[in-house]
Amino acid sequence: MSSRGRWAVVYLLLAPAVVLPLWVSLYDRTDPTLFGFPFFFWFQFALIILAVALTVPAYLIAQGAERADRVRHGLPAEPPVTDPPAKEEQP
Repeated sequence: MSSRGRWAVVYLLLAPAVVLPLWVSLYDRTDPTLFGFPFFFWFQFALIILAVALTVPAYLIAQGAERADRVRHGLPAEPPVTDPPAKEEQP
């Protein structure tokens, strides 16, 4: 799969986590309840779990796409690690 295709998959995986919470009419109701919680509340909790479940694979795919992009542009697969500058002591 090309790097462009990988980024498209990342965007598709992240889209539900953004779009579903904004689509209020989808969950603006009380029925059905779950363990006494109205639909509005338990749906929000389900969206959190869904967002995590979609974000993890999106992150892993994005890491691979970024490595491929770096190699394609002649850079090392991993960016070099630089030490933070030393703090000067104040008198």
